[in-house]
Amino acid sequence: MLTATQRERIAATLGTIGLAGRSAELAGALSHGQKQWLEIGMLLMQDQQLLLLDEPVAGMTDRETEETAALILALAREHTIVVVEHDMAFVRSLGARVTVLHEGSVLAEGSIDHVQNDQRVIEVYLGR
Repeated sequence: MLTATQRERIAATLGTIGLAGRSAELAGALSHGQKQWLEIGMLLMQDQQLLLLDEPVAGMTDRETEETAALILALAREHTIVVVEHDMAFVRSLGARVTVLHEGSVLAEGSIDHVQNDQRVIEVYLGR
């Protein structure tokens, strides 16, 4: 049995991730994007300062991707967030520092424009 405090925390987290109106549904009935948000909500319930998100927008619609970017930006006010992602438009929408890794080493760091124009990144990832 959940306490009133636990129910309030769950309700607040569902509100944060945009699923407040879906609380009575099974996770399997949610869209792919909503399942991803539920996963983020599960991380939030653990009350951690550092959130590691691995390809959080893979397979999402454009609208879900936009909503996920807004969610991550809102969460970044209170959490440190590390996102591993290959969708560069999504990464650009976050406006954060980018680190490009290759074979376990840092290849380039900086703004999205900086790393996309870095000759080493172009050679490694575009084969030029």
